[in-house]
Amino acid sequence: MAQTLDVLGGITAEQFLAEYWQKKPLLVRNALPEIAGILEPNDVMELALEDNVTARLIKQKDRDPNQWSVKSSPLLKADFQKMPKLWTLLVQAVDHYSFDLSELWKKFSFIPQWRRDDIMVSYAQKGGSVGKHFDFYDVFLVQGYGHRRWQLGQMCDAETEFVAGQPLRLLPDMDVHFDEVLAPGDLLYVPPGLSHYGVAEDECLTFSFGFRMPNVSEMMDRVADKFSDDQLLKNPLTDIIRDQISSIGQITENEIGYLKEKLFEQLHNSTVIEYAIMSLMSEPKYPDNIPEAEEIGTGDLEEALDQGYQLILEPASRLLYTEQDGDILFWANGEGLCISDEFATHLKIIADGQALALDENLYDADILEDIAMLLNESVLMLVPTESE
Repeated sequence: MAQTLDVLGGITAEQFLAEYWQKKPLLVRNALPEIAGILEPNDVMELALEDNVTARLIKQKDRDPNQWSVKSSPLLKADFQKMPKLWTLLVQAVDHYSFDLSELWKKFSFIPQWRRDDIMVSYAQKGGSVGKHFDFYDVFLVQGYGHRRWQLGQMCDAETEFVAGQPLRLLPDMDVHFDEVLAPGDLLYVPPGLSHYGVAEDECLTFSFGFRMPNVSEMMDRVADKFSDDQLLKNPLTDIIRDQISSIGQITENEIGYLKEKLFEQLHNSTVIEYAIMSLMSEPKYPDNIPEAEEIGTGDLEEALDQGYQLILEPASRLLYTEQDGDILFWANGEGLCISDEFATHLKIIADGQALALDENLYDADILEDIAMLLNESVLMLVPTESE
């Protein structure tokens, strides 16, 4: 029997995916009570001023709240002086800076890691918002501090018109059919395209667990990059279609067909296509957030065995795998990994979101070399067992 999940209000993951995912919203009261207090408003303000942090300060004018301004990072203390009454601070990828927050991804393990975008936090004083809008991705809005009122409206798409002359993609109106206030721990799932409007009832923090799909343009760009690296493909094609005389200005249907055939021939090269897709999907969204690792060797790891350490995925890194004919192929931060067969099953555990104990089960020269490489490339982290 399928397991019911508290984060989904007591329904199973299968039921959620069948009835709600990318279809309709879901409100769950007290879905993630552990999120309350992980971060407080001062923590978010300080984080927004840090180097490499991606943040936006959104303000509404006092005299005309329909006039908006946006200041993107780097943000300075001076940006927070002479503030209007209504404002919101958005900070991206806060899961890269808080282990407690990044751990909460495990609550959404029914959605694979490659779909994750990041966890964004929205900090606002009473009345603050980012306006009526919609997104092209799935988001679980979780209240972490204070209260926010959410209204949901109509479904939108790429043809939807926005308010002209504003720095945000704002909707002129919403056909409201949902109106609820979220308290700490409450969750609201919003599918792609559904218009929504969140207004702070008091000083509040809202965490957005975002999940995104790639678009065809991104994938085609990556495939083209892969083809451009192949020197053989830069050689001119053989002109085997020059078997008849045609008008000087015409390219014949036969000629067009031949050129298309050669192009499709390469597009059906599954190895190239898979390489391009895995490279794209394993790329970190915020590579600057990946810390520079301290150099570690296999001798250091041997000394650390059985001392209460474990391996986890660096929060800002991505680690994915595919399985083909019994072989496990790994990708990390946009690159394919060369991993020993002995370590593959262990690394799969980490890619699936679990910690791996550094103990005698890993006492193998090839395994320790693999671990040292991934630690030195900041794909993995070594942490004391009690801190995970």
